[in-house]
Amino acid sequence: MRILVIGRGGREHAIIWALKKSESVSRIYCAPGNAGIAKMAECVPIPESNFEELRQFAIDIGVDLVVVGPEDPLFEGIVDYFEEKRIPVFGPNKRAAIIEGSKVFTKELLAKYKIPTAEYRSFENYDEALDYLHKQKIPIVIKADGLAAGKGVTVAQSMEEAEQALKAMMVDKEFGEAGRKVVIEEFLSGQEMSILAFVDGNVVRPMVAAQDHKPVYDHDEGPNTGGMGTYSPVPHIPQSVYDQAVEQILKPAAEAMVQEDRPFRGVLYAGLMITEDGPKTIEFNCRFGDPETQVVLPRLKTDLADIFVATVNGRLQDMDIQWSDEAAVCVVLASGGYPGPYAKGIPIYGLDEVRESVVFHAGTEFKDGQVVTNGGRLLGVTGIGRTIAEARDKAYADAAKIRYEGRHYRTDIAQKALIAAAGRSDS
Repeated sequence: MRILVIGRGGREHAIIWALKKSESVSRIYCAPGNAGIAKMAECVPIPESNFEELRQFAIDIGVDLVVVGPEDPLFEGIVDYFEEKRIPVFGPNKRAAIIEGSKVFTKELLAKYKIPTAEYRSFENYDEALDYLHKQKIPIVIKADGLAAGKGVTVAQSMEEAEQALKAMMVDKEFGEAGRKVVIEEFLSGQEMSILAFVDGNVVRPMVAAQDHKPVYDHDEGPNTGGMGTYSPVPHIPQSVYDQAVEQILKPAAEAMVQEDRPFRGVLYAGLMITEDGPKTIEFNCRFGDPETQVVLPRLKTDLADIFVATVNGRLQDMDIQWSDEAAVCVVLASGGYPGPYAKGIPIYGLDEVRESVVFHAGTEFKDGQVVTNGGRLLGVTGIGRTIAEARDKAYADAAKIRYEGRHYRTDIAQKALIAAAGRSDS
């Protein structure tokens, strides 16, 4: 089977890494890929936004399956474009991808079907939004309605910060059309958890849980990013809470999309907050999360290609998906200055010194035979072990071997899990 993976990040590298294990996969192509992906697949210099050229390439080489990684092409309708030519493609169509593409749509969907989430109001008028904001408690959450590369959300700790975020979105147009509408949302406190699921209409097959770290600095300080690291499992959140989230959030959301004539087929990602009142929905994404994929797929025992094919062919209900009991911890290495401005083209050294971990490339490229920086988040170093502690030790030991000017990474990834484990052992 020949597979074309569309994307260039750590998520796509992890997908390809998992697909390489499949005996049914003979060739993998990636458009456009990155420096790490190039060692596992044939990279094709076609951007994710060039639907026509991507489709023609798929036809020319006779691919058996297309896998779409990033959210932007999904929201723009790339799946519909391939399906017009009867090319099998894994991912939601444009009507279903709106569950990530519009936060206003999603909040209205959750409210209509009584799926647990935070209280909210949505606005298109800046003055009305500002007036409402001034009547709310702090902290509060300000969200741009559309896609903003994981950065269109501000958890404001002061009214001044909230006002600045609102102005940046609606007046200064910092996120373009994505900020034309905004959601002002009640702040939820508790533990965050991510649950991804393979979905085919009403059929939901949840993956193992993970916990992401969005802020750029230790102790969850600084601006939000696309994700600075993650780990799986999440041992301090009980299985009963995970089951509750699946039954009260993921399954009802999939059913709601069917009822709205927007049946979802692909990976549905639920970003959750575990509150005193139980799990509540922070957001939905219409694809594999990044960096959650880098710790979830290493724990997958079932053939990923088989799952993709079964989903596309409407046979997901027949799949018995198995997961490893091992733990995985991913530490993201970022460019200096990220999520603000950062330099590109900086040489990266030490990759050949990594021994215990898997390194998933994100914002990298080859230049004159050297791997160099080409983005904000550069690498995801994933350690795998019998416990969170063992996996974490491997990831940090190998992250320290990778060197480049301006290197930045958080030093507290999975610390919450270790603290919780220590508390249990003391009791």
